[in-house]
Amino acid sequence: MKLQFDANQLYQLRAVDTVASLFHGLVRETFATTVRVMGVESDFDSARFSLDPKRLLANVQAVQKANGLEPDAELKLITEKADIGSKKKQDVSFPNVSVEMETGTGKTYVYLRTAFELNKRHGLKKFIVVVPSVAVREGVLKTFQITQGHFADLYDNEPYRFDVYDSKNLNRLKNFAEDDAVRFLIMTIDSFNKEQNVIGRSRDQFQGRIGLHMLQAVRPVLILDEPQNMESTGSKQALARLNPLVTLRYSATHREAYNRVYRLSPHEAYRQGLVKKIEVASVVAEDDENRPFIRVTNIGATTKKVVAKIEVHERRADGGVKPKEYKFSPGDSLRARAERSEYEPYIISEIDPAARTVTFSNGVTVKEGQPYGADQKELFRQQIRYTIEQHFKRQEKLQAFGLKVLSLFFIDKVENYAAADGIVRTLFAEAFNDLKTKYAGWEKRTPEEVSGAYFAKKKRKGGVEELQDSSGGESEQDRDAYSLIMKEKERLLSFSEPVCFLFSHSALREGWDNPNVFQICTLNQSTSEIKKRQEIGRGLRLGVNQSGTRCLNEQVNALTVVANESYEDYVKALQKEIEEDFGADKARKCRPDNGRRTKKVNRKPFDALPKDFEELWNRIRAKTRYSVQVDTDALVMRVIEDLNKLNIEPPRLVVTKARVEAGQGDVFTALQMSGAKTVATLAGNFPLPNLVDKLTELLTHTTPPVRLTRRTLLAIIRGVTNQQMILDNPEEFASQAVTAIRQRLEEELVAGIQYEQDGTWFDMTQWDAEIETMSDKMIDAKKSLYERFVYDSDVERRFAEKLESMGPVKFYVKLPAWFKVPTPVGNQGHSVIHTGGFR
Repeated sequence: MKLQFDANQLYQLRAVDTVASLFHGLVRETFATTVRVMGVESDFDSARFSLDPKRLLANVQAVQKANGLEPDAELKLITEKADIGSKKKQDVSFPNVSVEMETGTGKTYVYLRTAFELNKRHGLKKFIVVVPSVAVREGVLKTFQITQGHFADLYDNEPYRFDVYDSKNLNRLKNFAEDDAVRFLIMTIDSFNKEQNVIGRSRDQFQGRIGLHMLQAVRPVLILDEPQNMESTGSKQALARLNPLVTLRYSATHREAYNRVYRLSPHEAYRQGLVKKIEVASVVAEDDENRPFIRVTNIGATTKKVVAKIEVHERRADGGVKPKEYKFSPGDSLRARAERSEYEPYIISEIDPAARTVTFSNGVTVKEGQPYGADQKELFRQQIRYTIEQHFKRQEKLQAFGLKVLSLFFIDKVENYAAADGIVRTLFAEAFNDLKTKYAGWEKRTPEEVSGAYFAKKKRKGGVEELQDSSGGESEQDRDAYSLIMKEKERLLSFSEPVCFLFSHSALREGWDNPNVFQICTLNQSTSEIKKRQEIGRGLRLGVNQSGTRCLNEQVNALTVVANESYEDYVKALQKEIEEDFGADKARKCRPDNGRRTKKVNRKPFDALPKDFEELWNRIRAKTRYSVQVDTDALVMRVIEDLNKLNIEPPRLVVTKARVEAGQGDVFTALQMSGAKTVATLAGNFPLPNLVDKLTELLTHTTPPVRLTRRTLLAIIRGVTNQQMILDNPEEFASQAVTAIRQRLEEELVAGIQYEQDGTWFDMTQWDAEIETMSDKMIDAKKSLYERFVYDSDVERRFAEKLESMGPVKFYVKLPAWFKVPTPVGNQGHSVIHTGGFR
């Protein structure tokens, strides 16, 4: 299998263009550099990029306005002390911008493509991708590997190289710094956040130079993947040690928004169908009150005494019970609060903050977070059994779509699976062997060959604690499982690979995902410490079939979370997290469905439908393509208005005197000795390009390509008032003009679209014989295609009710998701745009 990538997804293109636009006005500085080695001095010129803070802030504000975000009043700079070259600690400041994209929408792809675009537009070549963990690192590396052919096609085989930083192979640092090709270096934050890290030591292989200084010299662009895990003071100091030009931050859940320039919220991802819908299947104990339930949720201390927060099941007025949390002190009785005789023996005799335990007068000791009185083993058994059975059913359904189903189990104790007699491993084998005989194709499979696990271990190495790769064991099978889960995504997605049930701990909570995870089962003995959004993020990406192509069928793309808490509690916690990040309105629109309450709605026989409907269907079933009539004169006028507002500076030569001494480590870093000085502008020192040809080339290579006649382009150029600006910097003008043309053209497309039939049609047999839905929003329907009408809003419900009661209305129906009409914005179907000077 080879994974396919769609280069034309508008939300990704907008994110790429947003960041690339921030670098308009980037200055290339030429340094006269003196190097002294073994008493011999030599002079040479070197280049370095810099961003004028005022220009960068203006660019940030412009893209924020274009993307509907509140413009920031100032740049968010991080300033920390760091050793640069052989100099003592000094203040290092660098700007930061944030891109917020919902998990599963391709942020890794976006930032890699952004780097290529920054090279194409601005000549930037040095990029360091900083990640918080091994799991994220492996995911990034995998994306590099599987997109090589894709980016080669997009960027005319522009040579580039990528490496993972390895403290045992420091030549990669030298190659990164000195190679003239586009270079990427993937590093974990732990590899350079301490003084004793190898990267900061002098090495004989570099003639005494220090690897870290090589990276500092090129002023790399930092790309932070999951930056919310790199917000500590130590992490910020580590980033400053790299002396970055700028830091680009990509995450779905930023802890702090540093000049946020692009946002794709959970609501928008849901609305646009960019991620799977979420279902929650709750496996909880009901009416299990034969034994007193106790959960110590927190142990703390006031100024005078130690207290414990304990959840009990108290008596309700109607005779039932409900969970309720109270504060208790030594000597308190649980019965007094719960008002149930079952709690009579439970009087607190000791609260131990060190051991995190509460001991009662009857000798029972309960550990913080550990439930007492519940049959945890039985709860695990039912969660696992439900997940396996739903896996079998879903695989039967999705086989026809070429989709292999994966189920992911999150556990809170490694030994529950890693040990040979671990409770999770034992219960999984028991349930799998019992259920497999009921489903075709599974009879000969064993639990061992269909399951794989990944856990991360910490080991001390040279006095430093580092995260090591591990699958929870040392056997060949364990190592193969690690490679399969973390590195071989295509193999894991293939029907030829039997592993389809995955087990992990918090190691997979960020950075790793798989498009074909359709079920996530949370096996926790207490409430999970992993955020709900982190859990569901492992399976939000749209499913991929055996040809490596994303499946866009909305009825297929659903993620089921098998939770050990009620549906209401799970949704409440998830909603709270989204509210904290995005606000209450957005959270309500992302509310998942209850996976345990599916309903089926049957379609009426076609021969029972009114003849008028068949006639209507024959009129609308034709598939179409569109053409667009564009008012060329209006387009030219609006583009000229935009270009006349620009102030494009001429290219210039900036000289800064710098010196590198071969003192401590013979560091060949350009250390600034004087302020930058503009000695000449480069306007007029280069042959002027054919600007019409240049604009044609740039527009043709945008996505999707745009073609304007030479006459139209010439009219735009002639209409610009400041012609000297064009002559002084034609390349920058062309780049800005292309942006203006595309923005104005999108507005014109909406007004001038026309459709015509393409000779194909939608067949009536495509209507499903039955609809399976989790929605409770439905009414009986006598005049519609299905026995019940499923509505999405109160407005839709009221409209359907009126249609049912109106005599002249014979029949009505809501068109299904597969009935699509191509539009320029949606990039669907084929388009031919033709008018006057525009095509």
